[in-house]
Amino acid sequence: MRKIEIDNLRFEPFIEYDEIKKRIRLIGIDINVQYADKHPVFIGVLNGCFMFMADLMKQVHVPCEMSFVKLASYEGTAQGSIHELIGVGMDLKGRDIVIVEDVVDSGNSLKHTMEALEILQVASIAVCTLLIKPDSLQYDFDNIMYVGFEIDPEFVVGYGLDYNGQCRNLPDIYREVTGAG
Repeated sequence: MRKIEIDNLRFEPFIEYDEIKKRIRLIGIDINVQYADKHPVFIGVLNGCFMFMADLMKQVHVPCEMSFVKLASYEGTAQGSIHELIGVGMDLKGRDIVIVEDVVDSGNSLKHTMEALEILQVASIAVCTLLIKPDSLQYDFDNIMYVGFEIDPEFVVGYGLDYNGQCRNLPDIYREVTGAG
């Protein structure tokens, strides 16, 4: 792995794809055990989750369905913004849901995603995230069940995560190099 530069920001190697694959394999085993007698729906939150979700689903061997959603926000409302899930495309009432996220940072978009799903009267919601930044969380979540890696509040790209639309295609995860050097 080599250092990369995008728009005057420098990034160094952080988590190699082999390490990501090993962690996903373990998460898949856990999901297979937890959902052995259920038929969950995996809801991937775009755009960042696409690589993680693709690799994760290769490790999930229980009967399941999947869909992808986008969170849309509308500025200029009384509350500042309204968030809505776009793209569910199926009836989720009474279903066990696993939200698949690339990264949980402040938790703001996860909170809105969960609220939008709860309105649909789902049976349960579990969260599976590749990365979580515990020091950045602004909410308490008791249903983040599957975590790939806990990281510090730093800027990361690669493996679905982007900077200005770039670097999503990189197999490894890189973190921004800060300070002199």
